[in-house]
Amino acid sequence: MRVFVMDNNIDQALKVLKKRLQREGLFREMKRRRAYEKPSERRIRERAEAVRRSHKLARKKAQREGLIAAPKRVEKKRPTSVPR
Repeated sequence: MRVFVMDNNIDQALKVLKKRLQREGLFREMKRRRAYEKPSERRIRERAEAVRRSHKLARKKAQREGLIAAPKRVEKKRPTSVPR
């Protein structure tokens, strides 16, 4: 994974890197590996994750087909006084 630093703006590059690592699930994986997980707990967690994924896919499919309303998107407003 690469993050390019533009105009020596390391803060922005770190922000982008953290967002990408979060999206990849690296922080969740590190937290999970801190302590030993029993095989029975692992199976329970994996089943719960599978159920969560299937519910998410079903919800997205229903939204695409118009059976349920899509969530409202909140747009972030940028301050106009700060130059880009």
